Order: sequence, then structure tokens, then C-alpha cells
Amino acid sequence: MIRLTTPDDTTALIALAEATGLFEPNQTEDLAQILDQYFRGETENQDLWFTDDENGPVGVAYVAPERMTDRTWNLYLIAVHPERQRQGRGKALLRYVEQILAERGERILLVETSGVENFEYVRAFYRQSGYEEEARIREFYKAGDDKIVFRKALS
Repeated sequence: MIRLTTPDDTTALIALAEATGLFEPNQTEDLAQILDQYFRGETENQDLWFTDDENGPVGVAYVAPERMTDRTWNLYLIAVHPERQRQGRGKALLRYVEQILAERGERILLVETSGVENFEYVRAFYRQSGYEEEARIREFYKAGDDKIVFRKALS
């Protein structure tokens, strides 16, 4: 069941992010801080966190509006626990986010990811989900690691 994230989910979501192996320790610390700020009301009130819950969190997504735009949003995080990957959960979570945003009248969802080779499966996931590569910033994250931005119009 996909639902809004609650403060009680925080510890499990940090563990989930760590389990994916996609985040550096400092990045999971940042994630914990962002969640804490969100639940204390210190972030933009339009930000949305969703949890895929099956007897505990197995997936998470975080979206927020892009400042100074007309209904453009960013998907900052989507992750599924490794033991639950390749079961359609990521796709269902992404579709849920898109549906909620579309129902609210939002126009565009952007996703950025790494250009390194071992992230090809991530980029393939977005392409298969109807996203198009919109931009590439060479060596954005570090030497040899491009930032790739995908875009999808919401209808």
C-alpha cells in the first residue's frame, strides 16, 4: 500500500536507503536531516513523501515543486529495498506519484540521476516509464560522473 510518509517511518527509510547501496553515508545523513526538517515543518509545505508499506516501509519517493516555475516538480528520491526490487514496486510508486501530481494539475516531473555505467538500469527504468532525457551536465557530480535530467509531461 502506498501512503504518505509518517515520522515513524524515518528510521526504516534511512535503513532502506542504506540497503540500496546507492547512497554515500553523508547522503543518508542528509536524507535523515531532510526528513527531520520536513516533519518539523521546516521545508516547503508542498513537498510530498510517499512510502510503499508492506508490514513496514519497502519503498520511498520524495517530490517537491521546482521554485519559480509553473507547476514543475522534481522527483528527488525513489528507492525500493533490494529484497523487493524487480517486483514492479518502483514502477507502481512512480506511477502513484505521477497520478497524484497530475490530479493536482501539475505539469512536468523532472528526475535527475547519475551518468555512470552502473546507473544504466536506473536510466532504463525512467525511459521505460515514459521519461525522455532532457539534459546532460558533464562531470556534474564528480570527474566522469554526469548529471542526466529526465522529463515527463503529466496529463
